[in-house]
Amino acid sequence: MTKPVDRTVDGFSRYRIDFGYDGTDFAGFAKQPGLRTVQSELVKGLEVIFGKDNKDFGLRVAGRTDAGVHAQHQVVHVDLSPLQLKRIGRNPDIAGRVNTALPQDIRLFSFEKAPAGFDARYSASFRRYRYRIADHASNLDPLEVRYVLKLKVDLDLKLMRKAAKEMVGLHDFGAFCKPRAGATTIRNLRYIRITRNRKAGNIVEIELKGDAFCHNMVRSLTGALVAVARGRASVLDVKDRLKSANRAGSFKVLGGRGLSLIEVGYPKDSKLAEQAEKARKLRSLDEN
Repeated sequence: MTKPVDRTVDGFSRYRIDFGYDGTDFAGFAKQPGLRTVQSELVKGLEVIFGKDNKDFGLRVAGRTDAGVHAQHQVVHVDLSPLQLKRIGRNPDIAGRVNTALPQDIRLFSFEKAPAGFDARYSASFRRYRYRIADHASNLDPLEVRYVLKLKVDLDLKLMRKAAKEMVGLHDFGAFCKPRAGATTIRNLRYIRITRNRKAGNIVEIELKGDAFCHNMVRSLTGALVAVARGRASVLDVKDRLKSANRAGSFKVLGGRGLSLIEVGYPKDSKLAEQAEKARKLRSLDEN
């Protein structure tokens, strides 16, 4: 077996950044002209510490979140030049230094030298999201308002779980994704767990874990589950839509407010580059 290629630019050193953000006031993660995004604010903060001689720092993110979506645990990598490394000095708390240059709704937890072969996006083996819904909105804790979708109808969790069973596994999720040119919509959804959090005002929590999620996939899947729970669609409708892989006439996409990226997972260091090469390949429904 050929050793996987380490794609770090020659002469540069790769660093892994773990961080979180309140997505309420962001127009998503990715840079967009004239809009406040997580990436644009993060790059500005990095430029304060490391200078502007490395455009965007070769930054790559584990999961691009949409407008209003939060992250309890997000990961990016950046590639730093020898000159930028000199600017770090002897202070080991790089995350703390960058935090002083960031707005309060972004916070770095760690800023560490990445192992060989690490790629924040392609080396990731799973992502875990949680969507939170208050179906008793009149009793919602005011401290939860920014992080929960409010509804005025009771959700039938038994029906939601039946529909969720149809979604789990390796499928073409084309009916639940906004397609991107040259990208596949085949994903392996490992589980969907639906619970009612009695300690947090009976908020319904939908947790999804998968190897990766395509654009709008989590909010589309949760939208379908809510439609079933409200009696506006059946479990069979979900099953048929999944088989069709056709987005036309699909379920309503829920808003970003209730959604958080809560974990990104990686294999052990010796498998990082191998996982990255595997993730770059075009997927098929014939995978084992």
